[in-house]
Amino acid sequence: MRILHTMIRVGSLERSLAFYTEVLGMRLLSRKDYPEGRFTLAFVGYRDESEEAAVELTYNWDIASYEIGNGFGHLALAVDDAYKACARIKARGGKVTREAGPMKHGTTVIAFVEDPDGYKIELIERKPS
Repeated sequence: MRILHTMIRVGSLERSLAFYTEVLGMRLLSRKDYPEGRFTLAFVGYRDESEEAAVELTYNWDIASYEIGNGFGHLALAVDDAYKACARIKARGGKVTREAGPMKHGTTVIAFVEDPDGYKIELIERKPS
């Protein structure tokens, strides 16, 4: 078994696709409209879902926003350099909510960014091998 994807509901599919592809550098893997159900599913990721986990963006046509609630934490992405990743994200119009630096009570360098719907994305700097 392996994780295939994580689904999040988005208020504007185009705005979210721009963020995940242009700001975070993912690719649009697939997109399909379901007119009878009035929703669209778009999958984004760095590799095909057959190789690596993806993010499923669910856009319900009649709903403009969602409350994230207190049960959801964040998505996490591995990066080579969290400081440079934050600079790139800001340069592309993304919102950094916690600048890169060592995590509290540890040494791993992390940062947090926020997507257009308010979902948190943690950037975790890979340790040199």
